[in-house]
Amino acid sequence: MTRSVRTSDGVDLHVEVDDGPEPTVVLVHGFTARLEEFLLQRETLRGRARTLLYDCRHHGRSHNGGRPRATSIDQLGRDLGEVLDAVAPSGPVVLLGHSMGGMTIMALARQRPELFGPRVVGAFLLATSSGGLVEVGPLGLVVRLARRLGLLQLFLWLTMLWSPVLERFRKRGTRLGRLWYRHYLFGTDDADPEVVTLVQDLLEQTPLTVTAAFYRTLLDHDEHASLAAMRDIPVTLLVGDADRLTPVSHSRRMAQALPDAELVVVPGAGHSVNITRQDVVDGALLRLLDRVEQQRAA
Repeated sequence: MTRSVRTSDGVDLHVEVDDGPEPTVVLVHGFTARLEEFLLQRETLRGRARTLLYDCRHHGRSHNGGRPRATSIDQLGRDLGEVLDAVAPSGPVVLLGHSMGGMTIMALARQRPELFGPRVVGAFLLATSSGGLVEVGPLGLVVRLARRLGLLQLFLWLTMLWSPVLERFRKRGTRLGRLWYRHYLFGTDDADPEVVTLVQDLLEQTPLTVTAAFYRTLLDHDEHASLAAMRDIPVTLLVGDADRLTPVSHSRRMAQALPDAELVVVPGAGHSVNITRQDVVDGALLRLLDRVEQQRAA
């Protein structure tokens, strides 16, 4: 089933639902991606659970070509809540979010903690972070220096200003772009050339105007306190040990706040672990559903 959900601020979100038994598993994709990034997990869940996927605002088929607005993780959390209200208004729900999708789940946990337990009965935080992105390494040094000099906001403003021009002259599918995606989204031994090209094609569909609009919220993201709302439900944390965007240290920090969570560290895997390590991710997801079922039965 395909439908559209209009948010309270007037953005139409593209939603797809595969019927199945309870619970409803909601898959929330990452930055510059779209719901197709969960193609493999969608097939695994077919017949095992009711599956709900949607394109986040201004991504995929939820982008109307206009100027992006309200591009914050806080707003993404509200969008997720409105999708649940419209498409899964009753029954148990398990949330799975990759990267920015995991941050979206944390934002919802802060905004509507009463959902976690009675309605949201499980959460899978995949290759994500509760805050402190771009704090280490050369890029982290540049960001800290820019903040100290008061230049970060200027840089972000100039990026948004120039993004329509850059998008007009942008070339997709380049070898340089492929090298960038290979470095940042893949690990030491999971970068099959065909898969790198697939991920490049998927992510490059998002316009640079959207990419630039979301930079600020990713740098400001801090939802560590929101994890408290998930302490009484089964949670899985999974990350590749070669993830350069949301390193293992971020998942370990979340695991300290969620001592009962299952933490899975995948050797050699990078940020696109749900695509390159399907067997590991699917196995962890099915174990989470089993834990949810056991807790509900108890």
